[in-house]
Amino acid sequence: MDVDAFVLTHRPTWDRLDRLVKKRRHLTGAEVDELVDLYQRVSTHLSMVRSASSDAVLVGKLSGLVARARSVITGAHAPLWSEFVRFWTVSFPVVAYRSWRWWLGSAAGFFFVATLIAVWIAKDPEVQAAFGTPGEIEQLVNNDFASYYSEHPAGSFALSVWVNNAWVAAQCIGFSILLGIPIPYVLFQNAANLGVNAGLMFDAGKGDIFLGLITPHGLIELTAVFLAAGAGMRLGWSVISPGNRPRGQVLAEQGRAVIAVAVGLVAVLAVAGLIEGFVTPSPLPTFARIAIGVAAEIAFLGYVFHFGRRAVRAGETGDIDNAPDLVPTG
Repeated sequence: MDVDAFVLTHRPTWDRLDRLVKKRRHLTGAEVDELVDLYQRVSTHLSMVRSASSDAVLVGKLSGLVARARSVITGAHAPLWSEFVRFWTVSFPVVAYRSWRWWLGSAAGFFFVATLIAVWIAKDPEVQAAFGTPGEIEQLVNNDFASYYSEHPAGSFALSVWVNNAWVAAQCIGFSILLGIPIPYVLFQNAANLGVNAGLMFDAGKGDIFLGLITPHGLIELTAVFLAAGAGMRLGWSVISPGNRPRGQVLAEQGRAVIAVAVGLVAVLAVAGLIEGFVTPSPLPTFARIAIGVAAEIAFLGYVFHFGRRAVRAGETGDIDNAPDLVPTG
């Protein structure tokens, strides 16, 4: 290649691209189209120079120009507030809505196990004896279970609850990298704990106290856990059965969906923590505390149903705009 002739021929193109890059904030529609066209042409020039010339100065100059032009073309982003609104009206609710079968299945399995264990414990004194002496069980049902919600300052207790619930949800989401196989065990542990307490409380005639303390925060709290579990297992299943699309593409899409769920659940679990910290132990009548919990649950389900269904009808998947089709590899 005659480098001098090449430079003389194409310098006007390079100079024009440089001018458009410098006035990037004031480009007209036609100039934007011209910028894209010139970027493609200069990228070709750079490739030609690299393959046919050892002129490091020219290569460096063109590389810098192409990089600056690329940043102008690809660097435009929607305002932060717009991304925030899109997340809460599209990304999070559509992922939750599309995976409803998974978290409904998680809920059904959870309550089946919890109910089975509760009935088993309530009807069998020998099983109860495995969890403590009669004195310890009496202390639990008459004092410890209720005092758990009021023995600490509401603010610090709400934070502690939020951290604990977030950890359970994080386990469900994190175990998705193991194809979601450990997630049912995580649910089983929590269902068993709920079932044991329910069995002991109902057997002692304290079922109304149990439901009055668990229901206000438990509805939305458990819904969040079920959603995390469903999203994690759905991701694991997408690896096993990707359908007629490349496994890498499905994994990338579902992986980003799980991240959306994780971020969204931070807020949902914060609401659950606030209810458990301030409403559950409050002196409000039981019906009022339960009404608050039911209202929070209905509001969340309504939010997911409304925005999720609308996003699905619009063809949204919750995936990132212009996201890569495959999982990045080294």
